[in-house]
Amino acid sequence: MPSKRTHTLFFVAALIAGIGQASAAERLKPFELAFSTANGDMTQIEKQVEQKLTANGFTIVGSYSPYTNLKFSNGEMVSAAVIGVTSPALTQAASQTEFGGYAAVQRVTVTKVNNQVQVAFTNPVYMANAYRLKSNLENVDAQLQKALGAEEAYGSNDGLTVSHLRDYHYKFMMPYFTDPDKLAQYGSYQEAVNAVNAGLAAHKGGTSKVYEVAIPGKEQTLFGVALSGPRGNECSGDGYIMSRIDFKNVKSTGHLPYDILVSGNKVYALGAKFRIAINFPDLSMMGSNSFLSIMCAPGAIEKALKEAAKGA
Repeated sequence: MPSKRTHTLFFVAALIAGIGQASAAERLKPFELAFSTANGDMTQIEKQVEQKLTANGFTIVGSYSPYTNLKFSNGEMVSAAVIGVTSPALTQAASQTEFGGYAAVQRVTVTKVNNQVQVAFTNPVYMANAYRLKSNLENVDAQLQKALGAEEAYGSNDGLTVSHLRDYHYKFMMPYFTDPDKLAQYGSYQEAVNAVNAGLAAHKGGTSKVYEVAIPGKEQTLFGVALSGPRGNECSGDGYIMSRIDFKNVKSTGHLPYDILVSGNKVYALGAKFRIAINFPDLSMMGSNSFLSIMCAPGAIEKALKEAAKGA
């Protein structure tokens, strides 16, 4: 007959297993709204946000305004600012997996929608699982919530489970995280980094550099890339895409900017169909504010990023 100690150990093991299952079943959403305010001064709020971030251990690596007073498809007037932040916890986690560099920067956003200002950030736990990190970045999430606040998670009605995120693709025949666009290849890592910097400085393909972060201990660098959507490739533009698909009340501005990742002597970008879908998992295939409304965008984004990766 099993001893009392055996029963106790069995109970503890079952409890631990249950906690693990509950965690795996937890549904995550891509963004977190820190707070919102009516009739706030966007510039002043952005300064306050930056001060709070640096005071709570984050390093600001770059920022930009993808659009100002842009009329979205639903008639809203929207202005946006994106602040890229990193920390030792982020870069360390990024260094532990082959393509972890995509998660080295989290994006904090200040978005004015008509007369309301929304402050939000990418959900580190969601991104950690989407990018298949070893760490779930819960510590980074707690740090961001402490710095800015935590009103609600958003960006998906029901959210996605950890197991779904780690093997995510939008639909059959759509790319996974492991199906990146291969933009260029060079003789060395440094040559690749120099070429991308030159291409972004020359605004090839309508691109501009927002930030650049080297991953410690490995030959990997992440670039944040703004896309202006130049004539002949308009639907690569940040404003073109977001004005059509970012139609919900709380804006998913943290989808921006796009990424270029130099890993070794190769230059990559996440497949745009994956990159868009992971941040807009509820996006319908057809109808208003759907993938169909930006059908030209994935190819246009890849074209723009390839031009930048080729150098000046």
